[in-house]
Amino acid sequence: MLLVVDGANVVGSRPDGWWRDRAGAAERLATQLAAARRSGALAALGDRVVLVLEGEARGAAVPEDLEVLLAPRDGDSTMVELVHESPDEVTVVTADRELIRLVTALGARTVSPRTLLRIMEP
Repeated sequence: MLLVVDGANVVGSRPDGWWRDRAGAAERLATQLAAARRSGALAALGDRVVLVLEGEARGAAVPEDLEVLLAPRDGDSTMVELVHESPDEVTVVTADRELIRLVTALGARTVSPRTLLRIMEP
């Protein structure tokens, strides 16, 4: 199973000042994701985790053991392509209604950023 994380949407779900340092916010999310993947906390959502970053967040320093895809254009198009090309079951973490519509039409399931963040809480 593939877990695709809409980095911009998850980061934007927390009012923690992320807009002042988008790369730093993406870095914090990447660190949390990598730790949760290593601990097995994300196993129910997917055994392969891909964090999609776009815009200024693409400058984030991320753990080497986390798969990160830097969107060449917008993140939504990149995530739709990932879902379309994956032979595996896919779960996409996002609250973006249009993205949800697009990926579910391709057979993916979705979970909210809140659900992911709850799973990753220490």
